[in-house]
Amino acid sequence: QVQLVESGGGSVQAGGSLRLSCVISRNFFNFKPMAWYRQAPGKQREWIATATWGYNKYYSDSVKGRFTISRDNSENTMSLQLSSLKPEDTGVYFCNAAPGETTRYWGQGTQVTVSS
Repeated sequence: QVQLVESGGGSVQAGGSLRLSCVISRNFFNFKPMAWYRQAPGKQREWIATATWGYNKYYSDSVKGRFTISRDNSENTMSLQLSSLKPEDTGVYFCNAAPGETTRYWGQGTQVTVSS
């Protein structure tokens, strides 16, 4: 079974920062583009960032310039640095493979709450 374990969420004020982490099963992580997603209250889960095996990075327009994705291929982990947070960044954050390669199983995610 694929393991996806997110951590690092919390409650911050607007303008604050958080760093999220994810540990992924080695056999799922290897050579795959990996991504972060988030699900805001009452909304569908949305893609926000991808890091490829070769460390290319892609971001949704909503987080570009504020969030930074990274991965450690030797440790099968990835992280997401959240900066200049806004109330609309509130939601549950998940890690998984990039769109089109996700596993049906999703981890529990980690809650990020941004207050104004």
